Amino acid sequence: MGYGYYPGCSLSHTAQPYDQSTRAIAQAFDLAFDEIDDWNCCGATEYLALNRTAAYALVGRNLALAAAQNGHTQLVAPCSACYQNLRRTDYYMGKDPRLGAITNEALAAGGLSYAPGTLTVRHLFDVIYEDVGRQVIRQRVTRPLTGLRIAPYYGCLMVRPGYDGEAGDDPEQPMKLDWLLQDLGAEVVPYSLKAHCCGGHMTQISAETAYGMIDHLLHTAAEHGADMLVTVCPMCQLNLDAYQPMVRRSLQRDYELPVLYFTQALGLAIGLAPAQLGIGREIVPAQPALDKIGGEPVPKPVRKKRSRKGDPSLPMPRMESEA
Repeated sequence: MGYGYYPGCSLSHTAQPYDQSTRAIAQAFDLAFDEIDDWNCCGATEYLALNRTAAYALVGRNLALAAAQNGHTQLVAPCSACYQNLRRTDYYMGKDPRLGAITNEALAAGGLSYAPGTLTVRHLFDVIYEDVGRQVIRQRVTRPLTGLRIAPYYGCLMVRPGYDGEAGDDPEQPMKLDWLLQDLGAEVVPYSLKAHCCGGHMTQISAETAYGMIDHLLHTAAEHGADMLVTVCPMCQLNLDAYQPMVRRSLQRDYELPVLYFTQALGLAIGLAPAQLGIGREIVPAQPALDKIGGEPVPKPVRKKRSRKGDPSLPMPRMESEA
């Protein structure tokens, strides 16, 4: 099966293990993901509030490129924010002819255009769950995650109802990730916060607010006896993993919960090595949890310390050894 593939900025940088594990399982299940040539940032979640025309043109350029390349009618996005932006732009360009015309006028400056409805935008999770299917996945499990207690974390973006008014899962208490993890042999803990927001970029606005939101998710998972969380979103993984040491210190918590992508959990269960899946690059190490299922040791990545003197970029998490 062939699809257009939009990795987005996160999977090219902070969420490289998500991209690596995505490509590994795509190969394992004979899925052809053709990356869009010359794709650009989708604008994340803030840009739409700043400049509507520019925001739709920014996303529309990716749709136009995908529609013109490789002949695919489906476009896959692993990032939940990218997925929402691509799907939203396709929908509103068709629903609002004026917006569609303005967007295409902007795209014309680069020799591009996009006819809304040309592509079906899908989240990576839905492709794996629906197109590969649970039956095939169960048949491919060779190293079940037996004994591993996992809290499934969907985040607030992927499960939002579709623009046609229908939802692919219950937006308040979704279950598809739960069922997939059960198919992999894991014990899924009851986790009522599975669709709550992780705070997004709140870490750059108010540390106190962000740490409270992140702690609420982690503390609840720990109270339910989870060994780890598994998510479908790179922003969620970043917040719950990279900021976890700071949240623990700030709020004096003692949990230590690794946060992996669903693609990594799936890859492990079908027998792929941790190194093939980017496992070991997380901030909170997954090794103690994965010891429950045996298998190969998680590789220890070489982490380089960066000098922040004169660095104008936004503050980012540091390893505890760097603090």
